[in-house]
Amino acid sequence: MFEYTGDGIAFNLFGIGVHWYGILIVIGMLLGVWLSSREMEHKGMNGEVISDLALWVLPLGVVGARLWYVLFEPQRFHSLFDIINLRSGGLAIQGGVMMGILVSWIYLKRHQLPFLCVADCIIPFLPLAQSIGRWGNFFNNEAYGYAADVPWAVLINGKPHHPTFFYESAGDFLIFLFLWYYLRKRARTDGQTTMLYFVLYGLLRYVVEGFRTDSLYFGSLRVAQLLALAGLLLGLIGFAVLSKKGKKG
Repeated sequence: MFEYTGDGIAFNLFGIGVHWYGILIVIGMLLGVWLSSREMEHKGMNGEVISDLALWVLPLGVVGARLWYVLFEPQRFHSLFDIINLRSGGLAIQGGVMMGILVSWIYLKRHQLPFLCVADCIIPFLPLAQSIGRWGNFFNNEAYGYAADVPWAVLINGKPHHPTFFYESAGDFLIFLFLWYYLRKRARTDGQTTMLYFVLYGLLRYVVEGFRTDSLYFGSLRVAQLLALAGLLLGLIGFAVLSKKGKKG
């Protein structure tokens, strides 16, 4: 069984606690940027585009993830400081992804770069970063599921629960491996790999979210599941349309 009984702090820097959650997110981001740059170079493009894009996408992606969480959990925040104090926790990855896509589209359009081609160089490594970042939930003792007496349970206050953070981390890593293989060996049209991310991650998130006890809700509906289904549908339609093009560009 999984269990973490610490306070989530890896070390102190100048008297300020540095949390494992933040460390893992940064590691995932940096690794994603590096691998995406290499993928751009593999396609014969300038890998520095990814570094320049990351300067906009990464911070604004965090803003998007925070604002999406605040939108559906407003009762947790009583001041502007509460909202900007990320050390208190509360990021929604789907909000970050949506903001990242919007910022990337604007940036690439302004620089006259092919959005779908560049997106394909980035998207396989997004689930890799997500897979790493999910372990931050373990150190925060959050994002767990319903009570479950299974050998791989996570112990919360001494009681076993579904380790939904681990389910998603493992699933994200498998998605990363598949998308990277697909991009290198199977993709025939720009954008197919990106659309498959929406399909696969949408399916994974919909299933895993059903086990969680800390979902964001819109009425009686789980927001993450609604977005997962929307992403899955968008991915299927987009993949079908792009496949009919039958050529790159």
